[in-house]
Amino acid sequence: MPLIKRSVSLAGHRTSLSLEPEFWAVIDTAIRADGMSLAGLIARIDEARGLEPLASSMRVWALKRAQGLPDD
Repeated sequence: MPLIKRSVSLAGHRTSLSLEPEFWAVIDTAIRADGMSLAGLIARIDEARGLEPLASSMRVWALKRAQGLPDD
């Protein structure tokens, strides 16, 4: 499955994030339901991720969301 790349501004810098379409679908549904922007969600995850890669942290967040688990 090809990755989909999206670009956002994060802490004043442009960054790109590539994820599988299934993860983007969960993320898009969540931000619409929560009234949040993609950049806002990514910034929140970025602040909490520590040394983990951003893409991995986004995937874990999406998986937890899909499973109905707290997203910490």
